[in-house]
Amino acid sequence: MLPVLAIDIGNTNIALGVFNGNRLLYRFAVPTYSKSHCPTIKKIVNKYKIQQGILCSVVPEATLDISKELTKLIGKKPLIIGKDIYVPIKNNYHNPKQVGQDRLVNAYAGVKLYGAPLIIVDFGTAITFDIVSKNKSYAGGLIIPGLGISLEALNCRTALLPKIKLAAPQGLIGKDTRNSMLSGVIYGFCAMMEGVSARLTKQLGPKTKIVVTGGDSLLIKKYCSNINHIDEMLTLKGINLIYKSFK
Repeated sequence: MLPVLAIDIGNTNIALGVFNGNRLLYRFAVPTYSKSHCPTIKKIVNKYKIQQGILCSVVPEATLDISKELTKLIGKKPLIIGKDIYVPIKNNYHNPKQVGQDRLVNAYAGVKLYGAPLIIVDFGTAITFDIVSKNKSYAGGLIIPGLGISLEALNCRTALLPKIKLAAPQGLIGKDTRNSMLSGVIYGFCAMMEGVSARLTKQLGPKTKIVVTGGDSLLIKKYCSNINHIDEMLTLKGINLIYKSFK
């Protein structure tokens, strides 16, 4: 069995994962709007003798660039989720086309790996809550500005608050402006997650599990008390699972 290259194109980063069956052989991430992803993909394709790529993307321009690069390297177009291959989950959105493919991939992977009912919280550029009902269908969710976006907004929309990088705060009570901002964002969003998840669990039932993923998931995990599973690679795993179901 030859390895497959799973690619998750997000608004901030592109995550790449090489899978052989269920086993993740290699994982790497590059900024979405850098020029480094094509050389990186070329190295991965050559090293692991990749013969198939599968993409999940929320950035059309990057999808086109990477699709062209993979076609050139392996001699055939990659499979694009939502176009060439579809997430095998019932979608209960009023307009199913409005749901980002990454959210459906996470929902499908969550069901396969952790069961249902399920709340998946993705701490990425935006924070998304994706809800899987007890009958394993995609019920819908919530979309909230992410941690980094919130810090940027504080800087851009105020006269005196500085531009800072996202990091762990020194404590709940900030002793300077930087740590007050970090504490507000980290503890504030974790409290939001706990509160929203509690409300959702009342609707879904006490057996509901909460899975957290996304680029900021490892940062916030120690500040949130109600997480059942942290799975930073949930989307990549889902892409691979969908490819296997397609085969």
